[in-house]
Amino acid sequence: MLSIIVPVFNEVATLPGVLAMVSEALPAVDKEIIVVDDGSTDGTREWLRTNFPDGPRGGGTISVDAHNNLVVATAQPAASIIIRPAYHQENSGKGAAVRTGLAAASGDVVVIQDADLEYDPADWTVMYDLIARRKVADVVYGSRFHGRPHRSLYFHHYVANRFISLTFNLLYNQTLTDIECCYKMFTRAVKERLRLTCDDFGCEIQMSAQIARAGGLRIYEVGISYYGRTYDEGKKIGWRDGIKALWYLIRFRVSP
Repeated sequence: MLSIIVPVFNEVATLPGVLAMVSEALPAVDKEIIVVDDGSTDGTREWLRTNFPDGPRGGGTISVDAHNNLVVATAQPAASIIIRPAYHQENSGKGAAVRTGLAAASGDVVVIQDADLEYDPADWTVMYDLIARRKVADVVYGSRFHGRPHRSLYFHHYVANRFISLTFNLLYNQTLTDIECCYKMFTRAVKERLRLTCDDFGCEIQMSAQIARAGGLRIYEVGISYYGRTYDEGKKIGWRDGIKALWYLIRFRVSP
C-alpha cells in the first residue's frame, strides 16, 4: 500500500482537486491518503468536516462534483483508496503536519503531496517503480530541474533552490539537484528511521539530512513536472524560509 501524506493549510480551493488527482495516480496500487489540516482558517477545515463527517472514507474512485465536494464511488476496483483526515487545533507548520502524517502512515511506501496543485501525482509512476517494483531504491527524490514542464517564475527562488541544494551536497556528500522539492518517496523502513523535530519548512532539510546521514540508503532522483504558483495565487514560502534553510543545513550536519 502507498501512504500519501497531504499537509494542508488554507487550501480549500485546491484540496478537492488534489485528492481526486491523487486517487487517479497508480490505479493498481492500494492507497491511504492522510490529510492533515494544520489549523486552516479559510474554510478548509469546514470542507473536511463536511466531506468526512464520520472520519475516514474509502472506495474505488474519487471525483469532485459541481459543488466542490468529493464523490466516493464504492464499486470494487483493482485497488482500494481510503482517505483519513487529521486536525491540528492551531497552525503549527508544514513540518508538524508531516510529522503527524508520518505517525499515521501504515503503507509499505510513503510519499508527501502538497495540497496546492503545484505537483502532479502522475509523476509517481517512475518513483514508485524504482522502490516497489524494481527494488533498486530506498528513497526517490523528485527534481523540478530535470526537463519536465516547469513554470518560469522567480529568478531569486531558482538561485536560492540551486544554492541550497549545492550546499547540501557539499555538506552531506550527495548529488541531488532539488532537496526542497515536495516529492520525496521512501520505504516504510526509511520512515521508521526519521525523527523529525522541525515544525516549519525546515522539515525538508532535516528529512534530507537524516536520510543522507543514515548511510547505506539507495537514493535516486527523477524529473517531475512543476506548475508553480505566484504569491498572488497563494504561494507561502518566502525569503525567511531560505535563510532558515541555510541555518538548518549547518545545524543538522552537526546534529540530526
